[in-house]
Amino acid sequence: MLFENNNTQPLADKLRPDDVSLMAGQSHLFGDNGIVSRIMASGKIPSMILWGPAGCGKTTTAKILAKKSGLNVEFLSATNTGASELRILFDKAEKLKKDGKGTILLIDEIHCFKRNQQDLFLPYIENGTITLIGATTENPSFELNTALLSRCRLIIFNALDKEALIKLIERAEETENKKLPIEDSAREVLCEISGSDGRYLLNMCEELFNSNISKKLTSGELLNFLQRKTANYDKS
Repeated sequence: MLFENNNTQPLADKLRPDDVSLMAGQSHLFGDNGIVSRIMASGKIPSMILWGPAGCGKTTTAKILAKKSGLNVEFLSATNTGASELRILFDKAEKLKKDGKGTILLIDEIHCFKRNQQDLFLPYIENGTITLIGATTENPSFELNTALLSRCRLIIFNALDKEALIKLIERAEETENKKLPIEDSAREVLCEISGSDGRYLLNMCEELFNSNISKKLTSGELLNFLQRKTANYDKS
C-alpha cells in the first residue's frame, strides 16, 4: 500500500542530540571550559538568550538544558503566541512555584514578540517564577528590550563549519545504515549549499536517502537533483 510506512519522523529530529557531548561544532560553548558546559556543571540554569544562525543547535541546546534541570518545562514559539497565552502560562508557573516547583520557559524566535510583550516577562524572571531560555536568529541588541537582556545571559552560537557539517553527514549515514549516493567531492558541495544550516543539510540528506538513485552523483548531478541555487555565494 502506498505510504504504508508510518515512520514519518524527520531525519533531523531523529538525530537531535540528547546530550551536549553529541553536539556538532560549538566547541567554544560545549568544550571543557565552554560556557554551556560550566552552566551544566553548576547545576543552576540562569535565564538566557541563545543567539545564532538557523540550524546551528540553539533549540537543541535549550531542550537539553531544560531536560537536565528536572524542572517543569513549557515550550512555545513567539510566532504564534499572544499576551493572553503568556499570562495563563505565568499563572501556572506561579502556582507551581508555591508548591516548590520551578518552571523553565523555552521560547523559539523570541525576537517575534513585540516590545510590550517582552516586558511581561520581567517581573517573573526577577522573582524566579520562570527561567527563560529564548532562541533567536536576530541580533538581540536590536530586537530585544534592554531590560530583558539585562536579566539574561547571552549565549552566542557560530555558524557550523565544514568539519561539523561532515560530522552530521557521517552521523546520518550511521543512523540510516547506508552511504549517501554521492561522490566524495560532492560531499563538500552538499556542505556548501547547506549554508551552514545543520537542519537544512540533514533535510537534503534525507531527500537523497529516500531517492532511488542507483549511482553516485557527481557535484553537478547533485546540484541538479536538489534543484538548489547557491545564492549565498558570489560568481567567483
